[in-house]
Amino acid sequence: MTKIDAVSMQMLTLLQDDGRMTNAKLAETLSMSETPCWRRLKRLEESGIIEGYQARLNRRKIGLGVMAFVQLRCSEHDATTTATFQRIIETSPNILSCHNTTGADDFLLIAVARDLDDYSTFVETTLRRLPGVTSIRSNLSLREMKSSSRLPIMRSDS
Repeated sequence: MTKIDAVSMQMLTLLQDDGRMTNAKLAETLSMSETPCWRRLKRLEESGIIEGYQARLNRRKIGLGVMAFVQLRCSEHDATTTATFQRIIETSPNILSCHNTTGADDFLLIAVARDLDDYSTFVETTLRRLPGVTSIRSNLSLREMKSSSRLPIMRSDS
């Protein structure tokens, strides 16, 4: 784990609140001059701690009313099948995340769709065509109680 000092932790917290914060405002908030602030920010980016910046969108307001948690079980785990599986997962715009998990199922996906008909089409045209998949179980979200990509910023030496 990369050591993160208190100033960098404060910077990361501020940027999670407002990724569009200017360097001038960031430096002012941190009581730093702009050049050292910019250098510190660049180090966080170059080290991969900050992977990028993006706008958070309201999925419902852009027409994605269905969110599903999908559990997949696979019978094949060879290199070719896994590579094909991963390529399809990575290129599917409906899949927000995919995790290789422990337990009865091999993968947990979070997927979105416009409506149930669109989700059905996604299952038929994408999920059922994944190589090696023997079981697909979907749980549809009825109500989203929390949605965040914010990470808790903690001292690396604690």
